[in-house]
Amino acid sequence: MHTHEKINYVEFPARNLEATKSFFEAVFGWSFVDYGPEYTAFSNQGLDGGFFKSDLTGTADSGSALIIFYSNSLEETLSKVETAGGQIVKSIFSFPGGRRFHFVEPSGNEFAVWSEVST
Repeated sequence: MHTHEKINYVEFPARNLEATKSFFEAVFGWSFVDYGPEYTAFSNQGLDGGFFKSDLTGTADSGSALIIFYSNSLEETLSKVETAGGQIVKSIFSFPGGRRFHFVEPSGNEFAVWSEVST
């Protein structure tokens, strides 16, 4: 069900759709539906969305919104990101109430992962 005037969908550019799909499948267990050679969509990941073929990228430094994942095991998720070909652009750091790191996926888009501080 769609909710009136609430965020419903997000789209990201992707230089290499196949590499981006493989990355998100390996790290986060996503599945995709392709809509032609230049668009792929994901759903049931907290927010539905897609990737479109583009040479552009989204990074926090360029003013793009930063999408942040949650993890119960930050170090484990960081390891999965690296193994799948992601580049860590900000190592794990602490902030009030948690810790996080930032990474760039194979098409060059920046994301982050956070975890609560264990008590």
